[in-house]
Amino acid sequence: MAPMFPSSSVPLGRGGPKRGLGRIERLFYPGPMSKEQLFELARRTFDTPEFRGIECIEVEAKSVINKVPGNAMPFDWTINPYRGCVHACVYCFARPTHTYLDMDAGRDFETKVVVKVNAPQVLRRELAAKRWKGDHIAMGTNTDPYQRIEGRYGLMRGIIEALIDHRNPFSILTKGTLIIRDLDLLVRASEHAEVSAAFSIGTLDEDVWRSTEPGTPSPRARIEALRTLVDAGIPTGVLMAPILPGISDRPEQMRAVIEAALDAGASHVSPIMLHLRPGVREEFWPWLEQAHPDLVERYTELYRKPYGPKAERDALSAQVHRMIHRTPRRSRPLAPRFRRSQATPEPKAEQLSMW
Repeated sequence: MAPMFPSSSVPLGRGGPKRGLGRIERLFYPGPMSKEQLFELARRTFDTPEFRGIECIEVEAKSVINKVPGNAMPFDWTINPYRGCVHACVYCFARPTHTYLDMDAGRDFETKVVVKVNAPQVLRRELAAKRWKGDHIAMGTNTDPYQRIEGRYGLMRGIIEALIDHRNPFSILTKGTLIIRDLDLLVRASEHAEVSAAFSIGTLDEDVWRSTEPGTPSPRARIEALRTLVDAGIPTGVLMAPILPGISDRPEQMRAVIEAALDAGASHVSPIMLHLRPGVREEFWPWLEQAHPDLVERYTELYRKPYGPKAERDALSAQVHRMIHRTPRRSRPLAPRFRRSQATPEPKAEQLSMW
């Protein structure tokens, strides 16, 4: 496969050349969300400053529509064109999934991104199959489809075009303002199917943002991107997530997110307190000890279990919802096809896996 962009190639295989490896190496991902067969094609690095230190592992995927097991999520099917995420959020829920690819959940997750270069083509095949019933597909539920790498590979345009051609409903969760690049496609899609988006915006506090989400666009830029989507008729909400106890949970911090989101026309604002599941906790804790040593004792008490005490979660949710009800909402246009009959449901208060 020819390089998609000028780059300096890195030897194939995990960590360098291995005896017996051919041009294509098979990677099997037995992840918690689904099972995937990934065939490695090449490893590439790019010389531009924004991608320095990042390695893209280009793979071919056998399938891209993944079934979500159980009923913990408010959706049954997902598409994740990337594994790993250069957003480098300290609390990212998806970090442990990298360990199934023989990479670590820390630096590897942030700098070694698996790119399913054939995702749009495979999706077209799967959407055309008789067994596919046109169910809703959620994107951005594992790692962000609009992280910076998408600016290089442009997989989402092909994915959305395939969904448009099959009039398949979908939703996108992101922290990436790059979604605005595909506004024309989102508007086209919304004319024939239910389409919605949501931005993850846990805080507008500049210091908290820079410390916890160093690779993301600024939260205020996300608010403006939200406004653009809403103005175009795309129902778009905000997942106020995660809210970090003692770091981003002051009333004035939370009120700032709520007011900005509703002023931009958000269809909903859903608060979610930080979760620290196994694999994430081990990566988060050193950051906490360095950045907020005064909170280590409190977090030790709070996170004896991954989700924290239910009473704490309920109290936080009630506090945020009181703020929401007291904040004026801007009226927003709805997507053309669903102007009279459709509304975007508020998602369950569950921490999705991109966090």
